[in-house]
Amino acid sequence: MTAEDRTTTPTRPVGAAEAREAAEPAGGPPAYPDATRADAGLATFSTWRVGTPERQRAAVAAIAATWQRLPWPTPELLGYSVYTGTDGETLLHYAQWTSEAAREAYLRAGRQAAHAAEIDAAVPGIERDGVTSYRLYRSAFTPGARGPRAPAVGCAIAVTIDFDGPDEARLRRWVDGWFDGDEPEVDDFDGLLAAHFHVSTDGTRVLNYAEWVSAQAHIDALAAMHQDHPADDVGEEPDAHEEPDAGRPEPAQAPRAAGDGDSDGDADDDQWESQLAFPGLRSTSFQRYHLSWTRTAPRPVSA
Repeated sequence: MTAEDRTTTPTRPVGAAEAREAAEPAGGPPAYPDATRADAGLATFSTWRVGTPERQRAAVAAIAATWQRLPWPTPELLGYSVYTGTDGETLLHYAQWTSEAAREAYLRAGRQAAHAAEIDAAVPGIERDGVTSYRLYRSAFTPGARGPRAPAVGCAIAVTIDFDGPDEARLRRWVDGWFDGDEPEVDDFDGLLAAHFHVSTDGTRVLNYAEWVSAQAHIDALAAMHQDHPADDVGEEPDAHEEPDAGRPEPAQAPRAAGDGDSDGDADDDQWESQLAFPGLRSTSFQRYHLSWTRTAPRPVSA
């Protein structure tokens, strides 16, 4: 499988104009969503296949127009973002919810139907690969990745790690293998900002939502990895890959720095090989995306 494959206070209904609080900042692109927001108890990711760059743009335009015209469907949907794949064919959808129960209630009420119908009318033939639900488990940030002077996120890499059966505890152990205790440190790849590890609610998949300053920074990091590990398949094209993840956390007991000896490099290689040989791990893959559109839930308004 490849990565391009797949309680709140009630408020009155809110119009489209009020739901635009997360629109593009003046003079710049939209800001990437906060993957660590504390009120999000569930995250969903899904992929649409639309076939061409022109249809990617048309689908994003249809989504934006539909969500602008229709009321925000429920306050329990905290945010919704759409990303354009650099493969020229896919869209990634990322939604944050207060809880799994809130999303299930939304689906039972059929409130998604009106949005879907308008988008499908504008862009027929969209192939939807299904929605996977996750909970954010652990996040790691590079030094300087947070704060007022932090670089802007310019690319998101969706890394999927599939296992051979449901076992949420196993997924957490796999993620923990990249950390040393509670130390949230990540590899010092130039351009890597953060790695947000999600575990699927069905216990079969880990998704690392990795934030980079640009797609080129990720490409360059993989090229450097290929030089260090020539036996690994880390080709750059096409854009859906079956390979190890360049956004993995760095264990604090084996930091990589200028002048480190071979022993540290050997320890890092051993950890890499151990994680890739983890019992039940079936495949890893990734896809690069640029944020194209995002909205957050409108602020509650008292009656």
